[in-house]
Amino acid sequence: MSSDDFFSMVHPTIFCILFSNFEKINHYYIVYFKAGYTYHIYNRGNNKSLIFFKEDNYIFFLKKLRLELSEYFDFLAYCLMPNHFHILAQVKIPDRSSDDSKSLDEPIILINSDNFTTKQISNKIAILLRSYTRAINKQEERIGSLFQQKTKAKCLNDFDDKKNDYTSSCFYYIHQNPYNAGIVKKMEDWKYSSFLDFAGLRNGTLCNQKLAFEIINFEKENFIEHSYAIIDEKNLTGIWL
Repeated sequence: MSSDDFFSMVHPTIFCILFSNFEKINHYYIVYFKAGYTYHIYNRGNNKSLIFFKEDNYIFFLKKLRLELSEYFDFLAYCLMPNHFHILAQVKIPDRSSDDSKSLDEPIILINSDNFTTKQISNKIAILLRSYTRAINKQEERIGSLFQQKTKAKCLNDFDDKKNDYTSSCFYYIHQNPYNAGIVKKMEDWKYSSFLDFAGLRNGTLCNQKLAFEIINFEKENFIEHSYAIIDEKNLTGIWL
């Protein structure tokens, strides 16, 4: 069975976009996305094998990420590693100017919205991974699944306090990934993360740096130095499912 055949049989919800609140109805997970909330999205190669083989692969993945998911998320940080990826993203807030009956403080449940539905987002993630897998399988003359079956997404917001250490810890953890893994001697040497953009060493536009600054409140002048600080382990436990 080819990877195309495999993925065509898999319902998009199998990618398990697991957020803070969900319910199980007839064996399907109906996920409650909250606009303005932040998520750590991650997956890795099947059996921990490589998913990126050369520079063009990283670039292609980022282009597909922008194409498929920028409608739904503001990206805050990302890192592509040879055998896995991390994305920090906030669900976009829909335009509510035409709905005066809703309080601005009322949580927005994006289930039946035309633009923000569970099915649409899971479909888009499925398309991203499926199209990338198809390209890699052709390049490497391989067959079968490239990624692990479930792409995970952990909500980082405490529901009583939308600003907490989980988001900032995840932000710095993502950028430290290649450095901590020993792939590079310093974070500035890894091209496939958003670190260079925030450090002012590259003019990347995938991440919403203004929003990231508002959420994480880092000091731009000391960003590089602060990025090497050791992250509190207790905060790292809150960024995973």
